[in-house]
Amino acid sequence: MNTIIAFILMFGLLVFVHEFGHFIVAKKTGMLVREFAIGFGPKIFSIKKNETLYTIRILPMGGYVRVAGEDPEIIELKAGQHIGLVLNEQEEVKDIIINQKDKYPLAEVIEVSEADLTHDLFIEGSLVGEDDMTRYPVSETANYVMDGTKTQIAPYNRQFASKSKSKRALQLFAGPFMNFVLTAVLFFLLAILQGIPVEEAQIGEVLPDTPASDAGLIEGDVITTIDGKEITTWFDFQTYVALRPNEVMSMTVERNDSVSEVMLTPEAYQVDEQTVGRIGVMRGVEKSWAKAIPYSLSETYYWSKMIITNVAMLISGQFTVDALSGPVGIYDFTDQVVQSGFYSFMTWTAALSVNLGIINLLPLPALDGGRLLFIGLEAVRGKPISQEKEGLVHFIGFALLMLLMIIVTWNDLQRLFF
Repeated sequence: MNTIIAFILMFGLLVFVHEFGHFIVAKKTGMLVREFAIGFGPKIFSIKKNETLYTIRILPMGGYVRVAGEDPEIIELKAGQHIGLVLNEQEEVKDIIINQKDKYPLAEVIEVSEADLTHDLFIEGSLVGEDDMTRYPVSETANYVMDGTKTQIAPYNRQFASKSKSKRALQLFAGPFMNFVLTAVLFFLLAILQGIPVEEAQIGEVLPDTPASDAGLIEGDVITTIDGKEITTWFDFQTYVALRPNEVMSMTVERNDSVSEVMLTPEAYQVDEQTVGRIGVMRGVEKSWAKAIPYSLSETYYWSKMIITNVAMLISGQFTVDALSGPVGIYDFTDQVVQSGFYSFMTWTAALSVNLGIINLLPLPALDGGRLLFIGLEAVRGKPISQEKEGLVHFIGFALLMLLMIIVTWNDLQRLFF
């Protein structure tokens, strides 16, 4: 149960932060955000506030912010169509009743002759059974009403395509950027709560019933030499011990102002089919507000660099699809991390967040990077690619990504259960 709760919270946080980036920039640049969704598929929860529908959906495979103009508007008015109009106090159309007009006794039912709900915002028509034409101004916040459900119209100035290339690019980039911000924040909190790993070979926590505890090592001890070899960093210390399981070694230990010698023998452990030595100590840490921000930025950079390297290896064929993990594999590893403690869970969440940011910036259809690529092509060509062609490319890309997700999930299931 702890793993399920942790996974839901982690997934919800990663997706929420990513989509919030898209959402807040869309709002700030004047775009109409129709929906803010966590997950895909059927809705399990929804609430409408102002212009936006907020939903939680059943499939934990991502989320989306649906901005007006990214997809063709579903409803359009045609000449000869009978509709109902409800006016506001300024005599502007506030509701356009498409069907079930009998439920709206105050609506004026007209036969449409002409309408523009994108630029000039008007509906022209005559009352049913009469010849006199009337031109009705339409409010920018007017709603279509179909089967009792209201959908706000999207004047061109509220649509994604109406904004400058820089604003559209910023809206697309904001999602991945927020994942990098989340990663840095999580590492900052880790630095404050857990501490920042020190560079020197300083002992942190000493685990009970281990060679280190039996030899009398305590937290704060600094290892300066092993078997006469100078040790200056934690990496030197860790590497020397790992390569010498079951070998007796002599360590020079500094404790406060004194120096002593201790003898101990690393225990042998199997790690990825290799035998390594361990003495049962954790790395020393220090807590410093001044160093917390540089540490959080350096860790974000480190994980970003590592993930980019792995993506490059995947593209070059050094990794195969079998090496990838989907939701099932992530859940399984989350289970292991949760058992290791809260700080390990925070580190895992930070790593997944930066991974989500980088993957979304790849220039692939349906991803933020793919859509940024189309804006780049627009800048080069001097005109946008048609919405239909771009939509088709993203649809095919999304279908291929879903197919990849199915393959990866199947591989995860085979690894875990077969």
